[in-house]
Amino acid sequence: MKLGQSGKLGQMGKLGAMNESEDTQAAGIHPSSIVHKGAVIGKDVYIGPYCIVGEHVKIGDGCRLRSHISIEGHTEIGSGNEIFPFASIGAPPQDLKYRGEPTQLVIGSDNLIRECVTLQPGTVQGGGITRIGNKNLFM
Repeated sequence: MKLGQSGKLGQMGKLGAMNESEDTQAAGIHPSSIVHKGAVIGKDVYIGPYCIVGEHVKIGDGCRLRSHISIEGHTEIGSGNEIFPFASIGAPPQDLKYRGEPTQLVIGSDNLIRECVTLQPGTVQGGGITRIGNKNLFM
């Protein structure tokens, strides 16, 4: 994992879980989360309990992953996004034509991705990329 310029994991890496009032304010990675060493994590990012962040994932500054979130594939997330529990981001497309080709999911900044939302990369037949803009609400 490559951390942002702050170069630290925040208080959670040392102290364990934070209480409810702190979890959306403090930056850090909860000890129950799994973040691949190849992932790129921006400054002041909070990765809550039981999240999984894959090898080719890039998360921008100031993002908040509340809990139980899976982010995989070639996924790039801009700054200031908030993702709620049980979202699945970047998993292979639900398309029978998809055969494992390298495709991409690019999410802009300041989006709210609420509980149980699924966002997937494109297929080669559709251009190979799913691109999401800024300031959206996904429910």
